[in-house]
Amino acid sequence: MMRRSAPPGESEVQEAEGARRRRLNRGTRSLLIVCTVVTLIHLIPLFISRNMPEQRLSIARAMSSVSQRVPFLRPMKDDAKATPAELREAATLLLNGAPDDAHALVLEAERRNPLEVETQLLLARICDVERMSRCVSTALSRAETLAPRDARPDLLRAELQEKDGDVVGAAEAMERAHEKAPGDPLVGLRYVHLLSAAKRGEEALAVLQKLEGRLPHARFLVEQGRVHSREGHDAEAVKLFRAAVAEDPKLSMGFFELGLAWHRLGQVDTAEEALRQADRLDRADPKALAALCAIQVEERRIDDARLTRMDLERRFSGQPELIRKSCSIP
Repeated sequence: MMRRSAPPGESEVQEAEGARRRRLNRGTRSLLIVCTVVTLIHLIPLFISRNMPEQRLSIARAMSSVSQRVPFLRPMKDDAKATPAELREAATLLLNGAPDDAHALVLEAERRNPLEVETQLLLARICDVERMSRCVSTALSRAETLAPRDARPDLLRAELQEKDGDVVGAAEAMERAHEKAPGDPLVGLRYVHLLSAAKRGEEALAVLQKLEGRLPHARFLVEQGRVHSREGHDAEAVKLFRAAVAEDPKLSMGFFELGLAWHRLGQVDTAEEALRQADRLDRADPKALAALCAIQVEERRIDDARLTRMDLERRFSGQPELIRKSCSIP
């Protein structure tokens, strides 16, 4: 029986279809090869010896709670590969929530290298959380011995003393820090704030005067105004704050301080406008809105205070303690 020949043109179609399939097969094979190579490249690190402490820290950094971090970081104490710096980071990640574990990690960092001032500073912070005042004092003394010209031990001592309400002691510690770092404007400003808080206004202004030219002028005016406010000279403070915001209309802290000073002078409406402007300029800072709510509660404007509190709760839901303290509506 004779085989029927394909109609004219059909063979060309079949040949074209075959060529298309061959091209698709070649493309598929190429894609598979590329995917395989990429996969192997990403798998190679799994077969290479890794720094396990760094792995543990990477995992812990991604976790949101201290309780989740503890099982990953606690074993680092017995890991011979962990460096003192890695042990300190692990302790820092556990500080607020698991201070006992943080203490053990930082003591191990100290054992591995007893000459690092950073370890003593962190130990002092941990001991403060644990309310171990003698441990705090010992760690800070060791830090000062290890680094006699380092301002950080004095800065930390001042911070902790101020937190405990010892403003006079904090100012003395800051004086030592300022002597060690006279060219640091941040240390200078901190010293000014503590002198002012300790009711040593003239000394504060004298220290501040030496910072002129090393701070933006508008900020310098605000700091002068703050000292005058603490001394009870709010009329003078208002002049300085107004000059500051005139010079820099985007200076949120200037409007904030101006609002507080106006309120102390009894200018409630003007104070409210200044605080609202401070809030508009820095939407991430709740201080201006919290101060506004406190003023509204004090003035018995309860409906206004409720609206302000709703705004605070909507924008700063993660700071309930601040809202409770500043905006406690009867």
